[in-house]
Amino acid sequence: MKRNYFGLFLLVIGFLFVMVASGEAAETVVTAKNELAVLTGYGITHRGFGDTRTQVQTVDLIGRFGWFLSKEVGVGSWYQGRHELLTELPLHLVVDPKTAVITGAYFLGCWKFTSLGPWLPYAFAGGGIVYTDMDLPTMGSSLNFSYQGGTGLQYLLRPDLAVMGEYRYHHISNAGTATPNEPLNSSHFLVGISRFF
Repeated sequence: MKRNYFGLFLLVIGFLFVMVASGEAAETVVTAKNELAVLTGYGITHRGFGDTRTQVQTVDLIGRFGWFLSKEVGVGSWYQGRHELLTELPLHLVVDPKTAVITGAYFLGCWKFTSLGPWLPYAFAGGGIVYTDMDLPTMGSSLNFSYQGGTGLQYLLRPDLAVMGEYRYHHISNAGTATPNEPLNSSHFLVGISRFF
């Protein structure tokens, strides 16, 4: 019982810290035109989710370039932030069930919250095209399509540099252009570093 109260205490303290954090550290993010990031992490499919039957595990490396599309909007509201267009070049190294590569290009829309000082939560969604040499018998094509959505949190180490953690749901299938068409529905857990300029 005491352990539960201690965890709740830490959660409340953390929340209060975030709420009173100074907005000054995010000034570079408010005026930046672009963002450059590198992320790495791990992904695994969810067998039984939709038509996914095959377990696929990946080690991920993603290069990201972002363009801020707006000035800060919603100032003073809970949703205060900026619109951003993200372009990603992913390299998913398949380590299970066999060694292979998944690569392509993703285009994502992103909302970056800017009211929590050095903490920058964000949410994103989008899609792209991917190629894989996995040769799974349940995937009828090497050329596939992807859609995804997720959320992340950046922490500013200095006004133009942040560390980040991110979760994304990721879907790959050939969109019915070939048979069979088993989709790969997966979760990806990523960490990285980004620079605003």
